[in-house]
Amino acid sequence: MNTSTAADVAPLPAQQAGRFPLGSRRVARIGYGAMQLAGPGVFGPPASPEAAIAVLREAVALGVDHIDTSDFYGPHVTNQLIRQALHPYRDGLTIVTKVGARRGDDASWLPAQSPAELVQQVHDNLRHLGLDVLDVVNLRSMLAVHGAAEGSLAPQLAALAQLQQQGLVRHIGLSNVTATQVEEARGFCEIVCVQNMYNLAHRQDDALVDALAAQGVAYVPFFPLGGFSPLQSQALSSVAAELGATPMQLALAWLLQRSPNLLLIPGTSSVAHLRQNLAAASLRIPAELLRRLDPA
Repeated sequence: MNTSTAADVAPLPAQQAGRFPLGSRRVARIGYGAMQLAGPGVFGPPASPEAAIAVLREAVALGVDHIDTSDFYGPHVTNQLIRQALHPYRDGLTIVTKVGARRGDDASWLPAQSPAELVQQVHDNLRHLGLDVLDVVNLRSMLAVHGAAEGSLAPQLAALAQLQQQGLVRHIGLSNVTATQVEEARGFCEIVCVQNMYNLAHRQDDALVDALAAQGVAYVPFFPLGGFSPLQSQALSSVAAELGATPMQLALAWLLQRSPNLLLIPGTSSVAHLRQNLAAASLRIPAELLRRLDPA
C-alpha cells in the first residue's frame, strides 16, 4: 500500500526553487519565456512549429506554471503556439502577456501606446490565446525601446485599469520602467510585477528589486546573460565549471539567490536546453563563489 503524502513527493524541476506570489497565485520561481519560439529576430514562424509545441508541453510537464508571452512576438506566433500546445489550459497555469508595442513589416519594434491600441492588443491576446480573461498584462513602456526612460504613463495605465474593471484583465504589471513610473502606476491600480532587464552584470535595479521584495511584489528579470563584458563572462564560466554547471545555469541560480521575489522566465526553443535551464532551480552557489561574481 502506498502511504506517501504530498509532502513526500519531490517537487518537479521547475518548482525546486520555491514559489512566490504573482497576482492571486503563487507560481514556481522558474517559468518559461516564449519569445524564442518565434522565427529569427522574434519575427515570423519558427522553422519547426512541432518542436516549439514540444518545448511548451515539456515545460508544463516539468512544473512550469508561469509562461511569459506577447502578441507582438511573431507577431501573434507565440500566442498561437501556446494555444495549440496547451489549450485547454490546466488549472494554476499563469500566462503573462505584454502590450504597448507592435511590429513593422521590416520586423522593427514600434510603439503602440494609445489607449485604443492597448484595448485592441488586449482583445488580440485574448483571441489568440483562447482566453476570456488575461491573468496578467504587463504595460511595456516604449519611451525608450531598449531601456527604461522617465515619463508619464498615465493614459496607458488608465486604459488598462478600465479593462481590468471590465473583467478582461485580472492583474496589471509593468515592463521596461523606472521606480518613479512604478509609483505613478500604483495610483491607477495594483501592480503585481515589474519586468526589467536585470542580471549579474547589470544591477541598476538593485534598489527597486529590494523595495518590491519588501512589498511582496514580483520582479521578473529578462536577459539573464545580456551585456556581459569579457571579464565578467570569464568569471561566470570559471565559477560555473567549479560547480559543474553551465554559465546560463549559474546566471539563473545567481538571480534566484539574489532575492526571493525574482521570478525567472528563461526562454529556449530546445527541449534539452529547457531541461538545463530548469536544473538551475536546484543549484546552490556557496558564499565564497558568490563573492567572486561580484564586480571588482
